[in-house]
Amino acid sequence: MNAVVYQGEHDVTVEEVDEPEIEHPNDVVVDITTTAICGSDLHMYEGRTGAEPGIVFGHENMGIVEQVGEGVSTLSEGDRVVMPFNVACGFCENCEEGYTGFCTNVNPGFAGGAYGYVAMGPYQGGQAEKLRVPYADFNALKLPPGDEHEDAFALLADIFPTGWHGTELANLQAGDSVAIFGAGPVGLMAAYSAKIKGASEIYVVDRVPSRLDLAEEHCDATPINFEDADPVEQIKDAHGGGVDKGVDAVGYQAIDDDKEADDAYDPARENPAIVLNQLIQTVRPTGQIGVVGLYVPEDPGAPDEMAAQGRLGIDFGKLFEKGQKIGTGQCNVKDYNRELRDLIIQGRADPSWVVSHRTDLNDAPEMYERFDQREEGVTKVLLEP
Repeated sequence: MNAVVYQGEHDVTVEEVDEPEIEHPNDVVVDITTTAICGSDLHMYEGRTGAEPGIVFGHENMGIVEQVGEGVSTLSEGDRVVMPFNVACGFCENCEEGYTGFCTNVNPGFAGGAYGYVAMGPYQGGQAEKLRVPYADFNALKLPPGDEHEDAFALLADIFPTGWHGTELANLQAGDSVAIFGAGPVGLMAAYSAKIKGASEIYVVDRVPSRLDLAEEHCDATPINFEDADPVEQIKDAHGGGVDKGVDAVGYQAIDDDKEADDAYDPARENPAIVLNQLIQTVRPTGQIGVVGLYVPEDPGAPDEMAAQGRLGIDFGKLFEKGQKIGTGQCNVKDYNRELRDLIIQGRADPSWVVSHRTDLNDAPEMYERFDQREEGVTKVLLEP
């Protein structure tokens, strides 16, 4: 079968790999109908992780069940399903308590597993024609048959639940004001989640005009371009002081506009702590911050030695002084995907507006390059194997 294979820094190819097979009675094999390129994939694509050549990418996957292990009891051939990016067992202590992003059984020596991602276990990714799903009764979410809501349902694998998770980590309540840093797919979904939850004011910070336009159009957000002026001051001026809650949807490759370089996304312009520190300044005393932007314990391409070890210069004294709370960690997708699916089915949510491209799997190398360049109009890319 064809699959997107990582070859090295800024290099992926579509090539033939072995088809997955049932390896355990609890497995199913899914014929992929839609898979997506995620901003998290770019960290590997750019050589900013310890990823080795040969990884099949793809942790946002949906499709039709093609083969069913004899131990599977709730799924049948022909079922339409979407898989959380988390691979989870369902019965360890963390899974039982809802922390499926931190399963202790699926990836020995590490809390959490995922498809097609460095250090997240031996699970081949779904940017391919087929995918093996372990613990399938637990990990596959059934969808209505047919092809309705295909784009929206594909986003249940990661970015819609992860955006929602950012607002949950920040304890966003109806009537709260919120500042969201990052208008990539996850940041846009955090803003959309804030709108659904009834936030009174939503501010979205980025530098890409087309992304800020989407935040304004679909999330009723106030766009804040950090290249125009200090985003903290822009938000405080517009709001009249600090906002109630904040979400970091950027992570460790955050751009510092005070640093100069020929390429807008040159690592020399990075400041891995800048968004966290800006949120500490932006959120009012006793407010809360949710961090869903990715941070790693090791970064081969970091701008300095401290950041290479995942150590950041956070203004902890100011955080303490303001009595703020920070929630962190990858999304436990199963905590939210069923309810978000039902919102889509009932027409109360439709996150598909974030999708900018649906294209053939063979176009993946081109689309990785364009997404990596933050090209105007390239927000969320879906691939059809």
